[in-house]
Amino acid sequence: MPRAVVLLSGGLDSATVLAMAREEGLDCHALSVDYGQRHRAELVAAAAVARALGAIEHRIARVDLGLFGGSALTDRSIAVPVEPTAGIPVTYVPARNTIFLALGLAFAEVIEADAIYTGANAVDYSGYPDCRPEYLAAFEAMANLATKRAAEGSPIAIRAPIVRFSKADIVRRGTGLGVDFSLTVSCYDADEAGRACGRCDACRLRREGFAAAGLADPTRYRPGAGA
Repeated sequence: MPRAVVLLSGGLDSATVLAMAREEGLDCHALSVDYGQRHRAELVAAAAVARALGAIEHRIARVDLGLFGGSALTDRSIAVPVEPTAGIPVTYVPARNTIFLALGLAFAEVIEADAIYTGANAVDYSGYPDCRPEYLAAFEAMANLATKRAAEGSPIAIRAPIVRFSKADIVRRGTGLGVDFSLTVSCYDADEAGRACGRCDACRLRREGFAAAGLADPTRYRPGAGA
């Protein structure tokens, strides 16, 4: 069967994308990244999602972006905002999607995958520049200049099937494909058990998505969370 690498964060968006790729009949090789993020709960969630949705395998690559900091997700001295902020928020991790896609590209070449699937979204999101369609198109063009596979006539596609979905659209699509969203962790500041803070931007977008979709929110919130 045709193969795909699916970048799997453990959150709602990438879980839906994995389910969509599986629906297309692809053998999905899930890849998560331990990049020095604030909590490991999302990696635990990614493993559970990969099992539940029938990924062929789930690998975790390790890159310490905490070495550089510069983001509330990799530097504990920077607080995670609990209110929407103007401009690109401090939860943006410099070059994160570029690094993730590059790791996915290496994996795809080795296993001879035709595509890399990402949960990037440019509608209900936090305003990160590396989630925009034009960025993804540029990365695909670069990938097919840089790889042995493409040079020999087998280009690799970057697929972002939810890039223009609203969060409600994502929730509905995932639900229709049988995604168990209770397994996922979206919160920027979840505790070690994966329980959400209920106040960060990721929690707000997720909660609003379930409300707009008219579906119950299965998110596990920690005691006292502002859900």
